[in-house]
Amino acid sequence: MKKNIWMFHHYATPPTMSGLVRPYEFSKQLKIKGYKSTVFASAFLHYTSENLISDTRKHIEHLDNGVRFIFVRSSEYKGNGLSRVLNMISFAYNLFSVTKSLLKKEEKPDVIYASSPHPLTLLAGIRIAHKLKISCICEVRDLWPESLVAYRIIKRNSLIAKILYQGEKWIYKKADKLIFTMEGGKDYIIERGWDKESGGPIDLDKVHHINNGVDLEVFDNNRKHCLLEDDDLANEDIFKVIYTGSIRRANNLELIINAAKYVNEKSDANIKFLIFGDGSERENLENRCKTENIYNVIFKGQVCKKYIPYIVSKSNLNILNYSYHDIWKYGGSQNKKFEYLASGRPVLSTITMGYDIIKKYGAGISLSDQSAESIGEAIIAIANMNRDEYLTMSNNARNAAQDYDFKVLTKKLIEIIEDV
Repeated sequence: MKKNIWMFHHYATPPTMSGLVRPYEFSKQLKIKGYKSTVFASAFLHYTSENLISDTRKHIEHLDNGVRFIFVRSSEYKGNGLSRVLNMISFAYNLFSVTKSLLKKEEKPDVIYASSPHPLTLLAGIRIAHKLKISCICEVRDLWPESLVAYRIIKRNSLIAKILYQGEKWIYKKADKLIFTMEGGKDYIIERGWDKESGGPIDLDKVHHINNGVDLEVFDNNRKHCLLEDDDLANEDIFKVIYTGSIRRANNLELIINAAKYVNEKSDANIKFLIFGDGSERENLENRCKTENIYNVIFKGQVCKKYIPYIVSKSNLNILNYSYHDIWKYGGSQNKKFEYLASGRPVLSTITMGYDIIKKYGAGISLSDQSAESIGEAIIAIANMNRDEYLTMSNNARNAAQDYDFKVLTKKLIEIIEDV
């Protein structure tokens, strides 16, 4: 039994802070199973721009619900320019000295689990594991540089892309195990020609998939006890279409507004769109709704995450909205998808992804045509659905969430850890 696990994840936090909680959820479940887990994350918090280290210390320790965090000193930044790249570099670089310091007073880990919001963390994980003569499991959350190419940030044949592809290939080769959060990770490696059957260096037997998920026990507890007073949520006479998340240009909420306008014009049903969240595009979208008399859209603003289970469970339909890019063919692992499924309400996705969970479980509708008309017609169809069909779709959503409970996902992780 490999009892001591070090997890490297740049943007990891406990739920009490604003960040990504997957490492926390795994660590919590690993502890129950008798493992010791330490999460290494950046002390400069990406989602709030708060710096947890205000002095000269290289790291601080934080304990949350029994989960140990080591927050590593990292440079501060704004936006997505050079300063953010320097933050990534500083975090990966400081991991070496921080882990070396810790090893002077505690035992070395049995396994390093390095996760990739960016590839430098994987590189650091592999290097540190090599020095300690232990195994490194690399978790691929985002395909670098494929995501950058898909979003037209860099060109596929540019020098920087070629360098990044070679670095990605090296990481996949050197990792003792690979875990993709999207189900099509193997497809991606095969398409790149990096698998051994294609003459490449990567053994597909070491490639695995563990999607994101939800802690159903915490979700259900918050749904029951963290209630939000809201007249629209409480109104049983309206069909509530709910979106939760950021309101930025990348979130493409303009499409939802277009769909709401279409529904307003084409349906006599009392359908309202409730938008929970905030971002740089909110004011523009609110002004547009006022100007064009789109009164079936209500912006509710930012809410504390603990209220999300109650909010999405009071909906009649939860909506996932993304701009389509080729990269979705490998699947998706968005956190909010599993909160939507856990609500036991149908889910409407404005795109169809590869390995589509919503289609697989019959938990809603995934659209191939991303237009206001197709989205509007799908919403109207679900609003007019007969009760038995609607309840079947709702039950399918909740059943899907049970397969993505972190208790289930951690069992998969343990199997990989023990096999490495």
